[in-house]
Amino acid sequence: MTREIYKINVKAEWLGFMLKNGDKIIATGQHAKDVYTFTIFYDADEFPLVLVGKAKEDDKICIKIASYRIELYVNDVLLDEEWPYGECGIESAEIVSQAREYSMEKVTEEIPVLPNVLREFSNPIGWKPEEFVFVGDCMPYSEDGVYHVIYLKDRRHHKSKWRRGAHQWNHISSPDLKTWYEHPPVVEIDKQWESSICTGSHIKNEDTHYLYYTVRTFDGSPAPMCRSISKDGYHYEKDATFSLYLSDKYKGATARDPRVVKGEDGKFHVFITTTLISEGKGCLAHLVSDDLTNFTELEPIYVNDTADEPECSDYFEYNGYYYLVYSVMGVGHYKYAKTQFGEMITPENDVIPYAWVPKSAQKDGRLLFAGFLNKGYWGNVMSFIEGFSNGDGTLRFEVVEKF
Repeated sequence: MTREIYKINVKAEWLGFMLKNGDKIIATGQHAKDVYTFTIFYDADEFPLVLVGKAKEDDKICIKIASYRIELYVNDVLLDEEWPYGECGIESAEIVSQAREYSMEKVTEEIPVLPNVLREFSNPIGWKPEEFVFVGDCMPYSEDGVYHVIYLKDRRHHKSKWRRGAHQWNHISSPDLKTWYEHPPVVEIDKQWESSICTGSHIKNEDTHYLYYTVRTFDGSPAPMCRSISKDGYHYEKDATFSLYLSDKYKGATARDPRVVKGEDGKFHVFITTTLISEGKGCLAHLVSDDLTNFTELEPIYVNDTADEPECSDYFEYNGYYYLVYSVMGVGHYKYAKTQFGEMITPENDVIPYAWVPKSAQKDGRLLFAGFLNKGYWGNVMSFIEGFSNGDGTLRFEVVEKF
């Protein structure tokens, strides 16, 4: 695969450069106090997009501008990204600089196919993938004895793309909870209208892996449920033939976080966060499918008592009970039932503590919830808690301090 980009190469000098379209300045690059700053304006917003990276005098700066993504490299290392919308006028722009070395060209660049494993590391507790890249909502699953965590990759604590998030899906796994592997990104933004790839879920059917998610739109229009497909579970492609919108009984713009499970009836059930408009209450819409492609709406599986939408739902069986998990303002809650999709019971203390936006997968009989550590802002380091059955449907929880 290829992409067309505008590629700017400069030295990190205080003199900097400008991109000008006639008399209009559309972008600037400037080095000061060991920080390189690239600023670019688009017609979608009055405020510019700003990328920064640590750089010393004479470091090699490369800025790549695609229609859907901007990247800042220092000495060939990616240090920052942003995701634009609209037009900036670069097609007719010229680079103006007093720097010693500078250039701008339009090129076609190959997008490499990455290996299954990018690197190995030892501990995901308190982990984040890079210095200024954070862990958001986690979507764990277990398969063939391997514990996987797909998570939302975050820059700027939800403030990228003019505070729309611009989240994408990254992937780690471990066969033994000791040695962990980082894999290629599984869902990335590659169109301008995609403001954020929201939380979702993985399911495997026969020999195909599916990732279901909604995509937050830039203009606030209803968010479609989309999917990506893989044969190896590591390299995914977006399925351009599939999209699904909730009916107008639900608030389409906030539809998000689909959780797909296979029921004991042999059908595929999906729960989607939204609002039931007739009652003005947050809910989990419930849809069912025979083939993971054609879905029919049922009655919501859960309607909240308030307008708060129950986010990032999870559904699983553990120790003879069925559990529905969801988060409100990041805090996890759970309910349980004696039969699948049956009447749910709310325990006296329904809070899942510590991990923000917890979702679970089971490994060697352990019920392990992955989330991120709450420090008063969205996105941080990865955290885990373990759930234990009390034998009556209720659960108790302990922080996992080490694996």
